[in-house]
Amino acid sequence: MVGKDGAKPIRELDLERYRALYGLTAVVLSNFAIVAVAIVGVWRLGGDKSVIIGVLTAAFTAVSTMTTAYLGIKAVSNTAQAMAQGAPRPTPTPPTETPTPTPPSPRIPVPRIPDHPHP
Repeated sequence: MVGKDGAKPIRELDLERYRALYGLTAVVLSNFAIVAVAIVGVWRLGGDKSVIIGVLTAAFTAVSTMTTAYLGIKAVSNTAQAMAQGAPRPTPTPPTETPTPTPPSPRIPVPRIPDHPHP
């Protein structure tokens, strides 16, 4: 089936694969950019160990945060999609009449009969 503009429609599975591929590509390229900046920063600092440690720590934090965020969002997305596909569709039910509550009947005291009558 071809749309009005001549393009083939994308199936849902293919669309999800493209999203995963492009998302992973963006994360990997961002991580490479962070590593490249960290390497250039360490190389240009020329041996100041405290600054080098700071740059490497910041780079490691950025890389791990980017990767963890991507994997977490992807896992939640996959779980939500699986739940949506496996969940039964709610069927509309006709409205039912709610019975009107009846007021409680008044309590009538019951006379107590003694166990042993007096002579």
